[in-house]
Amino acid sequence: MPEQIARAAAHVAAGGILALPTDTVYGLGVRADDAAAVSRLLAAKGRGRAMPPPVLVADASRLDGIVARIPDAARALMEAFWPGALTLVLDAAPGLGWDLGDTGGTIAVRMPDHPLALAVLRATGPMAVTSANATGRPPATDAAGVRAAFPGRVVDVAGAPRPGAIGAVPTQIRLLDGGPTPGSVPSTIISLAGARAQSPALLREGAITRAQLEGAGA
Repeated sequence: MPEQIARAAAHVAAGGILALPTDTVYGLGVRADDAAAVSRLLAAKGRGRAMPPPVLVADASRLDGIVARIPDAARALMEAFWPGALTLVLDAAPGLGWDLGDTGGTIAVRMPDHPLALAVLRATGPMAVTSANATGRPPATDAAGVRAAFPGRVVDVAGAPRPGAIGAVPTQIRLLDGGPTPGSVPSTIISLAGARAQSPALLREGAITRAQLEGAGA
């Protein structure tokens, strides 16, 4: 598996799209700081700039320079649910310079609870990751679902040439097969951006329920 992680990270570094397992569903990911790769990601999904992808990180410390600040309420939620299926919308750091779409000065961030996803993120740095499906279709929860969602475009990381090698195709979707995901429910999303810094707003109830959030004091 270390060799597959290295191949996956190399593909992402070269601007490619990677399909990878998370603790919720399979995702499609690219380097968050690569605007061209993010554009290819949105095109693969059939999604416009009005729906920017969230950013996954390997550790909360990687948010330095990405978010403007971490409100106390957000820090408490991270301590309770990270790594895990909770996405937080925060104010983006001034001058971040990443083009993820029409974000309105915010950025959605999450630390997933999956060993392969975390291994890739440690090798690549923050990645823009969205569920592995065409917009409006159910998200993929295993490798077969990823291949079905993007017929003819998916190549297994294990058998693919390294980026830059003869025959390598950077526009392909490379698949890191980690087996089935725990379920088919996406992450819960909470906004703590702007005026919501001290009064979090639940934008989507997902794998983490409203009751669990309330139990943690959110």
